[in-house]
Order: sequence, then C-alpha cells, then structure tokens
Amino acid sequence: LGDPDNFTPANPLVTPPHIKPEWYFLFAYAILRSIPNKLGGVLALLFSILVLMLVPLLHTSKQRGLTFRPLTQALFWTFVANVIIL
Repeated sequence: LGDPDNFTPANPLVTPPHIKPEWYFLFAYAILRSIPNKLGGVLALLFSILVLMLVPLLHTSKQRGLTFRPLTQALFWTFVANVIIL
C-alpha cells in the first residue's frame, strides 16, 4: 500500500500502464492473462488450485515419515538453520 504509484490522482478514463499485481498474486495473474476467454481463465485458475490441494492425497508411499526422504530432510534443516540465523 505504500507504493508511490498508489498516490497518483485517479483517472477513470485511462488505465495506467504500470499496473501489475503483488508477487503473491503473480501466479494467478499469469494464468488469467494466458487464457483470453474470461471463463476459461477462471476455470484454469480454479483447476490449478484444485491440483495443489489434491497432490497430498495422490501420495501412495507406505513410509510417511521424513526418515526415507533425504531431500525433505535437507530442506527442513536448511529452513531450521535459516530461522536460527535470522
């Protein structure tokens, strides 16, 4: 909200060329811009969120812990080290 562009006077007849979403909305913005049909863009956005929600349910491994997942362990301990350092 503190961006200087937010304090320019509003003109309802002209859309500013610098409009872009914040970083945490860029994935949704990219999906919506890539599909020209509005309904198709909204459906693609909903489908992308649905896929992210279904990924944990599709995991079929018998081992559920971190013991047999070295990449996950490395990421976890990197996260812990970053929290301690910061």
